[in-house]
Amino acid sequence: MSDAPSAWQGDLDRADLVESTAPADPLALFATWYDDAQHCGLAESTAMTLATVDADGRPSARIVLLKGFDTRGFRFYTNYESAKGQALAANPEAALVFWWEPLERQVRIQGHVSKLPDDESDAYFARRSRGSRLGAHASPQSQRLDGRDELKTRVTDTEARFAETDVPRPQHWGGYVVEPRAIEFWQARRSRLHDRLRYIKTDDDWQIERLSP
Repeated sequence: MSDAPSAWQGDLDRADLVESTAPADPLALFATWYDDAQHCGLAESTAMTLATVDADGRPSARIVLLKGFDTRGFRFYTNYESAKGQALAANPEAALVFWWEPLERQVRIQGHVSKLPDDESDAYFARRSRGSRLGAHASPQSQRLDGRDELKTRVTDTEARFAETDVPRPQHWGGYVVEPRAIEFWQARRSRLHDRLRYIKTDDDWQIERLSP
């Protein structure tokens, strides 16, 4: 990273991120930060980078949207046959990164990934717009197309196929949950002396440690 002045240098007026006042459960802290992010003027506070590694050890990253979190972990939905789906099938480990610039905060998550139960994927899929549901059938995500016209034709054919019926969830589409084993909270400070607290999952609890900026 360049040492040249940037648009933000950290704000000393922000609340300290310290071990003595940090909640024992990182999900409680994440919930607070996530709520702040939803009210800070960001266009898409749910956007997160999802990083995976494929069967050949090649890393890849892309932006996906968080669709909820609970004690199991962090949820998102996608095509199981996409590049990310194939990578997760070969190596079910992933990293997530949230960057909330107006708050000068970052959250990094590492953990094991598993598919959500079918009933949860069905329920979420049913809440999507009809256009999005049709798109899940029409788009062979991550596969090569000969041109935009091919995708338009696939959409038209899909619309015709479901013209008189509801659009069911395709078997190649559904949800994942990232079960965290490490969550790091990063708060910017002046002179780049940032606060970094990392939670590490133990057998039945979380251990908190401070990292040097």
